[in-house]
Amino acid sequence: MSDDDDAVVEDVPPYEAITEVMRAIDPNEPPPGQTAGGVPAFDDETAEPAAVQPEEPEQLDEPVHPDQTVDANEIAGPDETAQPDETVQLDETVQPERPDLDVPVDVEAPVTGADVVADRPADDADAEVDSPSVLDEEQPALPPESQDTVGDAVDTPTTEVAAVDAEDPTAPVTMAQATEAPETNIDDGATVAFPVVESAAATEPSAPEEHTVDDSAPAGVSDDKSSRVKIAVIVGAAVAIIGVFYAADMLSSNGSVPRGVTVAGVAVGGLSHDDAEARLQAELGPRVDQAVDLDAGDQQLELVPRDAGLDIDWIATLDRAGSQPINPFTRLASFFTDSEIGVQSTVDPALLDAAVESIRAQTDRAPAEGDVVFEGTTPVGVTPAPGQALDVAGARETIETNWAFGALELPVETVDVAIHQDEVDRVLAEVAKPAVSAPVVFTGQDNAEAVLDPGGIARILSFEPDGDGALATRLDTAAATGILAPALASTETQPKDATFALGGGAPTVVPGVVGELVQWPKTLEQLPALLASTDARTGEAIYEPVQPELTTEGAQALGINEVVAEYTTGGFEYASGVNIGLTADIVNGALVKPGETFSLNEYTGPRGTAQGFVESGIIDNGRPDRAVGGGISQFATTLYNASYFGGMEDAGHTEHSYYISRYPEAREATVFEGAIDLKFTNPTKTGIVIESFATNSSVTVRLWGTKTVDVESVTGPRTNPTSPNTITLPAGPGCVASGGGSGFTASDTRVVTDIATGNEISRNTRTVKYDPIPIVRCESPEPPPRDEPAEDEPAPPAEDGE
Repeated sequence: MSDDDDAVVEDVPPYEAITEVMRAIDPNEPPPGQTAGGVPAFDDETAEPAAVQPEEPEQLDEPVHPDQTVDANEIAGPDETAQPDETVQLDETVQPERPDLDVPVDVEAPVTGADVVADRPADDADAEVDSPSVLDEEQPALPPESQDTVGDAVDTPTTEVAAVDAEDPTAPVTMAQATEAPETNIDDGATVAFPVVESAAATEPSAPEEHTVDDSAPAGVSDDKSSRVKIAVIVGAAVAIIGVFYAADMLSSNGSVPRGVTVAGVAVGGLSHDDAEARLQAELGPRVDQAVDLDAGDQQLELVPRDAGLDIDWIATLDRAGSQPINPFTRLASFFTDSEIGVQSTVDPALLDAAVESIRAQTDRAPAEGDVVFEGTTPVGVTPAPGQALDVAGARETIETNWAFGALELPVETVDVAIHQDEVDRVLAEVAKPAVSAPVVFTGQDNAEAVLDPGGIARILSFEPDGDGALATRLDTAAATGILAPALASTETQPKDATFALGGGAPTVVPGVVGELVQWPKTLEQLPALLASTDARTGEAIYEPVQPELTTEGAQALGINEVVAEYTTGGFEYASGVNIGLTADIVNGALVKPGETFSLNEYTGPRGTAQGFVESGIIDNGRPDRAVGGGISQFATTLYNASYFGGMEDAGHTEHSYYISRYPEAREATVFEGAIDLKFTNPTKTGIVIESFATNSSVTVRLWGTKTVDVESVTGPRTNPTSPNTITLPAGPGCVASGGGSGFTASDTRVVTDIATGNEISRNTRTVKYDPIPIVRCESPEPPPRDEPAEDEPAPPAEDGE
């Protein structure tokens, strides 16, 4: 621009200087009045400026709004007239920053006409400029010669902008074109004046006057940039202050427990590790010996941590707190929140497991199922109650982790019942009450009746879960049979096995009897329907024939044809003869089927006074004595020898402790009820029938069957003789005098030969050691010392001595 140019430029405002500094730091910083990308900065509420339109001449004195257009005639001077259709239009395109230019951008050609000064009324002086204009575009700094007039032109705020293309004065000129024009082509007179905001200090209206305004400092843009700078400064200051406090906090808390940390409710945040450990030991240490309250379902229990093998690892506990956090937000939050880390326990696994098992034993409870029971003849419902079961693993973890808090709730699972109350109510109303409403009657043959009254029904009727949530009816048919059967027993015919008649020198089969019995299992199948009925409660007993265990045909097929063995002994006293005769009568006719084992004690049963047995001689503790049932050993010896020569297999027998002269050496047997037995097994394919009978002086046992073997007995010599000792007892019923006898060792060899082939089947030798018979004297009125068996040797059992 020329020296006589009327426009003046003010000093660069402070915010412009800040912007320039920022641009020097960051080349991408937009020029003043522009946003990033070179777009003019407009007020948020103002739309993009429209092109300037021609206005009527008479409106020249009015302020030109950015949204209005300017008539070319108004722009032209008095000697130049603009073409009617030619307008000055501002291009919205902003030329990128040209750092190589340090002078205002010129248009390509001067515009003819005078400067247009747009005055604003005085009453609009305080209004804020909201609309964008060409003033928003950053203008280059003035040359030094133009800055001389700055001081003299403060009160003439006129903005001058080249607006007309020199080559085509009528064509609109864009800001981009103006920016690119060389300075030498600038015509000082070709400027366009635009309205600006007047100073808010004006208090009185004044006549319109032209002002020149520094085009580098629009008022709206200045305020906006100033606000942003202030915000940036405030934010920067705040960040700096926070940084200072953050650094100070980090330095002051270095090496201490993080702020806000608590251990089992004890605050240790901010303390050094030594101080924190001291506080924990002081406050948590005593809790190891204090009872912890346990809430386990419906049980309230107590646990002493030390007894459960629990203690505190102080160092590991504080290590759980970690180091000071670096995150500033975490540090800030620590001023307002606590962080509970609990204790790190030391554990004795065996003691803790035992403690948990003790708790489980007290808390676990099986569910009480709903049921219906009878109190007398009245049915009563049992209310169901759920059970509970301790979660052992969860309880162990809870105790180990949280015992230091003093009270714990242990995990307990509820065990639901299978039978609920609605099922109890149903069974009570539909089954139990009708069942005992009246007696149930079963009729048998000859109009006999068996009655099951309500009391009996209550004894045999019960209920149990069926697995599907219902109560199933259970009838004790055995108990019902026990109640009903006696009433119909007289109407039944019992089955009878076939037997053998042994008289006349040859056995004959006595036919068996087929019975007719009430089949109570089938009969009681009617019972559920009868119990459910309230009117018809009578049923018929069902009879069926029953075959005997040994039918006539079965007996005939056993091959009982001849005597296979026979043995006789004698020389017993009267009392022994009584007992021997009773035993012979019981055993006579006994059948031993092929492969069966015969037991004398089992077959005879009890042998007491109730069965007619009397007192007779036995051997007790190695010396003679007397007891009820004595003398039966004579029958046992006779039966043993019959089975011995009949080819039976020995299934267990015991010889007398000392030798009795009327028995063969090493081939005899004794018995005692409940202690010593005689057994043998029938190894043949045919049956064996035992015939036994006694006289006043002898007893004979004969085995009937089919003879297939011959048996020979070979008795060995006596060896190892021993002398008796003498025992003196007070005279009286308890003393049985004896002359004594020597002891010795004997043996017997049994040889079995097959009759059909003559081949030897077996050869077995049995050796027996007989004790000497003590000499017993019944003289002294005072009982002499007795030879007692050693404490570590059990006394021998009593045995029959006859």
